[in-house]
Amino acid sequence: MGIATRIDALVAEMGALLLAGTCAGCARPGTLLCDPCRSALAPAPRAVRTPGGLRVEAALELAGPAAACVRRLKGQGQTFLARPLGAALAAVLIPVLVPETRAVPVPTSRAAFRRRGYRVPELLIRRAGAVPHRAVTLTRTVRDQRELPAAARVENVRGAMGARASGHGAPVVLVDDVVTTGATLDEAARALAAAGFEVVGAVALAATPMTGGSG
Repeated sequence: MGIATRIDALVAEMGALLLAGTCAGCARPGTLLCDPCRSALAPAPRAVRTPGGLRVEAALELAGPAAACVRRLKGQGQTFLARPLGAALAAVLIPVLVPETRAVPVPTSRAAFRRRGYRVPELLIRRAGAVPHRAVTLTRTVRDQRELPAAARVENVRGAMGARASGHGAPVVLVDDVVTTGATLDEAARALAAAGFEVVGAVALAATPMTGGSG
């Protein structure tokens, strides 16, 4: 098969995939992400607070097309969505990455990594145009936070993280994909601070509607 023939076959396959696909945001057929849903991913930052008082800037509310796209990225392997979602994250991440400040993703469990084959916060940081620094890690197995009520989430992750190295005062910004209660971010911030890092803030792609505002 010649090169031109292979290219034609590839284009045909891509066209067939597009026609067979549905919009990640609204399930409209014939497109992977329709224009209205792409517009719904435009950042609309909001500030929330974790139980420990950490201020978190979230780029989106986890509702409507944004929630559907996050579910497809995290649960169905549709990594092409990391690009528009990363663009939304960039609106809250890039402004706080002043010189010497590093973007530190909340750690992904081994089970989640094996299931997906990628770490969602790290992927979003890259698509936002920044470099992820894996400075904090899980030190024990924790349950999926989605399975737990708010009160149990704090206990589930308490003492479950540790820093990979000493921080020596290095400034860092924590990054998560979704903030619900903020318990995971609080534990990551505790682990980093204990190792000598300076946690100057936290950002997230999306905050759930029930997440409390900062005031």
